[in-house]
Amino acid sequence: MSDTPDNLATFGAAIPEPPVPADSTAAMGAATAPLDSSPPVVPIEVESSDVVSVPKPARGAPKWETDTRERVKTAIRKYQKPLSDILGRDANEGDTRLFVTDFLCDALGFDKYEDLTTEYRVKGEFADYGVRIDKQLVAFIEVKRIAQKLSANHLRQVQTYAVNEGVEWMVLTNGRVWQVWHLTGGLPVIMDKALEVDLLSDEPLATKAAAMFYVTREAMKRHQMDELWKAQAATSPKSITRMILSDKVVEEIRKELRRQTGHSAEASRIVGVLKNEVLRADLV
Repeated sequence: MSDTPDNLATFGAAIPEPPVPADSTAAMGAATAPLDSSPPVVPIEVESSDVVSVPKPARGAPKWETDTRERVKTAIRKYQKPLSDILGRDANEGDTRLFVTDFLCDALGFDKYEDLTTEYRVKGEFADYGVRIDKQLVAFIEVKRIAQKLSANHLRQVQTYAVNEGVEWMVLTNGRVWQVWHLTGGLPVIMDKALEVDLLSDEPLATKAAAMFYVTREAMKRHQMDELWKAQAATSPKSITRMILSDKVVEEIRKELRRQTGHSAEASRIVGVLKNEVLRADLV
């Protein structure tokens, strides 16, 4: 497992790497076929926003939801000191994984025997955790040592597992920071960051708990994370940019421009101004 640092801020370019998905799923310790010596390349595009908003809890939520949110809030408060302690002593990856296992079970509601498979084998490599809900593989989790900054290289590693196993969800964490990514299959494969939480940040406890709720077993079983991702994707900068550049919107801008100024501009001129002078270059 490579730990070469690679700033996530460089995302946006295509990332060529992972092999074509395989249809085999292996439990811990089970034998699988060796990795093909010359796998085909699947291009990856990563869409990420610095601002990932999470809706506030709805009033009148069902009991399972209120109970789950309260458990997450209590656990985040409880684990502040242990998390600060292992950060202070620069715990290694193994000790960080011990913390992550406890947090997955106590805060997020997973059963370590029924839901979590450590060292999940994927075509000759091993993911730190394979996550199952009702025996269905739903996510991979990759853990790095607590003092290590999560990087594009780490994301590339876990998305390889997801592509090979046909899994949509990936969690990247160093115990302190938790990132959840969604993978959309196709050519190219698209990866969107659904949320990011720093458990030791100065954000209010309620804000952290509201975000981590979506990573719980209860929420994932009910596809709450899917709904959050769809909302994020619909209002992402790239999605809104595509909407602004659509023929319908450009035509409305052209009409309004003529109404306000009396000038009839060509649609191509308006698109050129939007792309070159108004919108961010990395989004068009």
